[in-house]
Amino acid sequence: MYFLYSVGLHFYALLLRLLAPAMPKAARWTAGRQGLLGRIEAALRDETAPLVWFHCASLGEFEQGRPLMEAYLAEYPGHKLVLTFFSPSGYEVRHNWPGAAYVFYLPLDTAANARAFLDAVRPELAVFVKYEFWHYFLTELQQRQIPAICVSAIFRPDQVFFQPWGGFFRRILGSFTHIFTQNQASADLLRGAGLTRVSVAGDTRFDTVVHTASGAPRPLPLVEAFTDDWCPVLIVGSSWAEDITVLTPLLEHYQQELRFIIAPHEINESNLRGVEAALPGRVVRYSQAEAGSIEQARVLLIDNVGLLSHLYRFGHFAYVGGAFGKGLHNTLEAAAFGLPLFFGPTYHKFQEAQDLVALGCAFPVSSAQELLQVFGGLYHREEARLRVQDASLDYVHDHSGATRKIMRWIAANGRMSDSANE
Repeated sequence: MYFLYSVGLHFYALLLRLLAPAMPKAARWTAGRQGLLGRIEAALRDETAPLVWFHCASLGEFEQGRPLMEAYLAEYPGHKLVLTFFSPSGYEVRHNWPGAAYVFYLPLDTAANARAFLDAVRPELAVFVKYEFWHYFLTELQQRQIPAICVSAIFRPDQVFFQPWGGFFRRILGSFTHIFTQNQASADLLRGAGLTRVSVAGDTRFDTVVHTASGAPRPLPLVEAFTDDWCPVLIVGSSWAEDITVLTPLLEHYQQELRFIIAPHEINESNLRGVEAALPGRVVRYSQAEAGSIEQARVLLIDNVGLLSHLYRFGHFAYVGGAFGKGLHNTLEAAAFGLPLFFGPTYHKFQEAQDLVALGCAFPVSSAQELLQVFGGLYHREEARLRVQDASLDYVHDHSGATRKIMRWIAANGRMSDSANE
């Protein structure tokens, strides 16, 4: 299995190099790792501060781990943070995040790379956010007696770790010093597989969205101008082409009654034009909008990155994309503002989505016709919408606090030096 694991990773890297000329994301993944270890070693050669290493697969995991990163730096101001990403979509958006002293791609998981990386970083603590279970990195951390934890983890019975032939992958999980799960079911699965260093802490994303919703609002004058006539607003977050197809009849039906803010998951010309085609002549792109004329549009199309979590405060309803494809995107950002949620049928892997559906705060739909019907039933019942708002806010606040639980463990079990708090 060790041989197959290593061969599989090398084949994956080779495949991306072969695909790079035709696939921009593969090209960015490959280019980001050229000379990577040399750059890491040069950047850290003269660093004397204690370092903590956080690893995130992509942008979503970064946002999930961000409250813990911020809490760690506040508690240990003498430390510096090394942040790594597996995916270009995370690295490219957050490589300038001011909380991290150093941001790199994660080298390919080989024994030599793990040794060289840890020789350069020498972390006091390693934190893996939700996913990314790399055998050689975790083995090397364990051998060096560097605490390694996984946070906001969630597991399902059909995963490889819990299969009769999954012993190699269970041993990878066993290399963690501690695993903090989102829910009790995940903790029970791990314990049933013989992994006992487990605690239920919850999902750190709740802390992120509570902070965003309760903090000082980000000034967005163009959005304020678009929404200042008290017309109800539907926020569409992280939409794909399949979502726009389902949404188009609703956009047409309510174009005189609602305003729409649409933030596609991928900002490319094809996706932007697809949205513009849904309501010809009634869509304005955020980058082209002007305060004096924006009120005439019915759809504000967000064509940049980083605004979505701040847009939900302008909404009365929210549609979250992805659930007509590979999987649902972040619903908690909208729930933190008490918005009734609509999304497609592929949501069962997401605990918070299941919870919100059970509470009557979220409404999965399978077609454009069903979306029209379900949305209409709530749109014309203001009291029902307000009940959803109260239930969503209660749910989000009741599930916050994971960051505090994890920080207590770190304080008791980490290798923090006494000088960190000076």
